[in-house]
Amino acid sequence: MGNKKRLIDIAAGRERADRVLKNCKVISVFTNEIIEGDIAIADGVIAGVGSYEGAEEVDLNGKYVSPSFVDGHVHIESSMVSPYQFSKQIVPRGTTAIVADPHEIANVAGLAGIEYILDATEDIPLDAYVMLPSCVPSTEHETSGAVLKAEDLNKLIAHPRVLGLGELMDFVGVVNGNQDIVDKISIAEGKIIDGHGPLIKDRELNAYVAAGAKTEHECSTLEEMKDRLRRGMYIQIREGTAARNLVELVKGLDKDNLRRCIFCTDDKHPEDLIHTGHIDNNVRLAIENGLDPIDAIKMASLNPSECYGLIGRGAIAPGYKADLIVFSDLKDIRVEKVYKDGVLSAEDGKLLGEYEEHLDERTLSKVIIEDYTEDMVDLKLRTGDVNVIKLIDHSLVTSLAERKVDVKDGSFVYNKEEDISKLVLVERHTGKSTTFVALLEGYGIENGAIGTTIAHDSHNIIVAGDNDRDIVNCINHIKLMGGGIAISSGGEIEDCLELKIGGLMSTEDIETVNDKLTAMMKIARGHKVNEGVDPFMTLSFLALPVIPDVKITDKGLFDVVEFKFIDINRV
Repeated sequence: MGNKKRLIDIAAGRERADRVLKNCKVISVFTNEIIEGDIAIADGVIAGVGSYEGAEEVDLNGKYVSPSFVDGHVHIESSMVSPYQFSKQIVPRGTTAIVADPHEIANVAGLAGIEYILDATEDIPLDAYVMLPSCVPSTEHETSGAVLKAEDLNKLIAHPRVLGLGELMDFVGVVNGNQDIVDKISIAEGKIIDGHGPLIKDRELNAYVAAGAKTEHECSTLEEMKDRLRRGMYIQIREGTAARNLVELVKGLDKDNLRRCIFCTDDKHPEDLIHTGHIDNNVRLAIENGLDPIDAIKMASLNPSECYGLIGRGAIAPGYKADLIVFSDLKDIRVEKVYKDGVLSAEDGKLLGEYEEHLDERTLSKVIIEDYTEDMVDLKLRTGDVNVIKLIDHSLVTSLAERKVDVKDGSFVYNKEEDISKLVLVERHTGKSTTFVALLEGYGIENGAIGTTIAHDSHNIIVAGDNDRDIVNCINHIKLMGGGIAISSGGEIEDCLELKIGGLMSTEDIETVNDKLTAMMKIARGHKVNEGVDPFMTLSFLALPVIPDVKITDKGLFDVVEFKFIDINRV
């Protein structure tokens, strides 16, 4: 952080600062005060708050200055753009640091995927810290692009921007003392470990925390939040795209527990990032719901910094990193300027300067499947009595439904009068092209198919459609693109989005990606995809065998409640 003696001399007023922000209303997250004065900066560090002179002086005319924001838990991949393009969107919103869990790209490319995230964030104006993914794959009941054991993760645990072990989604394995997960926990000794343990309580929760889980972003009720706070966990109050818990959880904040709570986004899609913002949205929403503005800023800055051991970050005080935001209204915080390491890095919603886009050949175009024909997605049934995945509007949770469908010559036959489509999962990583076909109720698609390689967490190809011709066309076009999203109708591709980074992320800017998704959403609605269903996001979570009640993997139809495969045939 520069020359210590020079910093002392500048702080004492014996030497001019590199830059002084004059006439500020300085937010003190330590005392919940607003202090009027100047901020002196030297070598990217705050020298002092008071009356100072600098080689460069910027008059802020009484505007507020606070520490910039930290996202305590985020998957960059959910933005569907590269880390650099992601930074172009969030830094102007006031986020200058993130704690990223790259388990999406790790499920596709293994250690190379994690290394890509680290390398791609090395020289951009965003401090990206990484938690090593603990569950690659999320379960043994699917085929991912990689399997990461403790010995694999150990190769990166000493990286200076690796803070610890990512979310322990296999909470059953943790509570039961599964040796594989215990080995992973052991390599993170002395570092922080993220939790992901919804609904667990009592002795099981004690065991989970005793194992090392120190944060939790899956709380959806005040009782869950209180249970975890009592056990010394940090609560990451999430406001993302798929899950939004802030309005409920902010009701439980008080002076006694607020310092153990931080903000995060987890997963946030392009449209939300563009239109509602990032952590700045969490802050505004918390204030709207009654939280003191300085407390909201504290939860977005100092609290996550202390949680993750980011020393010298998250406050405006001598010796702290000069990552600062400027705004005019304390009750409706809209970021106007962002200073990163004391340098103006974003203004009026735009990142200043150009940075090089980093790509890694090891993470590109990994769709290794054979060419598909319609007979390869034929669904053989013993009778018409079947188990069906039933969608629930506006939810990632599904239910298991018992239905009777049409069968001809031993194969499923589409019935236009019923809202039951095929759901096809194609393993894309190994070249084996293992395929499983299930039935889906509630998606509502007519005269077409929609497919994607965003299929949590193993990210194989998943396609829903009401005819085999378009299903196969989607699969083959996704292979041609090397990963992405495709819509087919009448045997023709109507539109598509190439996601060349692992089949998860585009190298285009976020506005271009969002425009494409908006156009594709309109096409999907034209094919009568139900209004209570997100055509792309809902589809992407139907392959995640840790969300109840029933999901699909390349190995079969999976009952998440019973944690076992079930037969699609009921008789």
